[in-house]
Amino acid sequence: MSVIGIMIGLFSFAVICIFHPIVIKGEYYFSDKIWPLFLIAGLVFLGLSVMTKGVVFSSLFAILGFTCLWSIRELKEQRKRVEKGWFPRNPNRKSM
Repeated sequence: MSVIGIMIGLFSFAVICIFHPIVIKGEYYFSDKIWPLFLIAGLVFLGLSVMTKGVVFSSLFAILGFTCLWSIRELKEQRKRVEKGWFPRNPNRKSM
């Protein structure tokens, strides 16, 4: 019996749960202009995934990489949600 698949699934769930508030806070404090940070992080994690020999760690790096890349889209969507009034706008930041 192998629990590696369950562990990878749990890691995926945890990463999604962690990145959700990161995207919200990132847009609130810095706007969606921080997308290049997510791009760089995503490419670094995908590079680590390719260079890692073990399947488990390669999978974990790939999950992190694609989550960072997906967060770029979510930053744009979060900006739209703020414009609709679904999330608060940062009053200390100049208007979008």
